[in-house]
Amino acid sequence: MGLIFLRTAIIFIALLAVMRLMGKRQIGEMQPFELVITLLIAELACIPMADTSIPLLYGIISMLTIFFLHQLVLLIDLNFQPFKTLVGGRPSIVINKNGIDISQLKKNNLDVSDLIESMRAAGFFSLDEAVYALYEANGQFTAMPREDKPKENKESLPVLIINDGKYDQNNLRLTNTDEKFFDNILREKQIRSVRKVFVLTMDGTGKIYLQCKGEKYQTFRIPLPGGSAW
Repeated sequence: MGLIFLRTAIIFIALLAVMRLMGKRQIGEMQPFELVITLLIAELACIPMADTSIPLLYGIISMLTIFFLHQLVLLIDLNFQPFKTLVGGRPSIVINKNGIDISQLKKNNLDVSDLIESMRAAGFFSLDEAVYALYEANGQFTAMPREDKPKENKESLPVLIINDGKYDQNNLRLTNTDEKFFDNILREKQIRSVRKVFVLTMDGTGKIYLQCKGEKYQTFRIPLPGGSAW
């Protein structure tokens, strides 16, 4: 028991020293290769702690090797831009002046609901409140508010009605509407099929955010049917 305690304490001290040497970014917002290194170090540290038949020195040497590789990758990363992009990736602009960039969203394996969730976490409750929004290479979401940011009714959040050409049945029930109600709205906008719509949201004041695939978004208001409140 005492031997395991001593080995664990030594590994803990060595692991803490290596993580501190890697710098503050390693502890905070990590690049993909740094996350991989962190997971590897954690795994390597566990092996000599759990198995007393493995010399303690093996675990420490493995961690120091990973630290050396980290420093080497970081050095190349700082001095060779193409390598930085290859290893760390690049920011993806998912909202621009035309609305949602569908290709960038799908390139990052995200959908509209993921984007709306990120927007809310950043303090934006409607898709047209941001003129630009992007996911950084480390996955952090950043948005730039519009100068003429509309004043939204915070008592009623926009809900997602159409997501990539399909109605959200739960939100139709929530808003006390149905597919026919929105089909009529689409026809008024000369949109023949719901499958052409990438996103449609509606808030409790009747404000619609509508963007068809390959087109610029538009916003407008509609009268809500009786009993439609959330």
